[in-house]
Amino acid sequence: MKKGIHPYYRKVDVVMTDGTVYQTRSTYKSDRMVLEIDSKSHPFFTGKQMLVDTAGRVERFNKHFEKTKAIKQSSENKQ
Repeated sequence: MKKGIHPYYRKVDVVMTDGTVYQTRSTYKSDRMVLEIDSKSHPFFTGKQMLVDTAGRVERFNKHFEKTKAIKQSSENKQ
């Protein structure tokens, strides 16, 4: 193996969202990894899906969809 090209492999403490701490080995840059989301808090695993509207994207989509629906209905009425 070439020297100096492999990352340092060390013991890392992983802190879950509920405060549980376990130790594993990793090439993570720090000795402590704090998770923002894990299987106990992720909506996919908990079944509590929620729609996050970022900057009105859902409203903008609905408005655009209404316009296309109106255009389609007006073209059907002409025929």
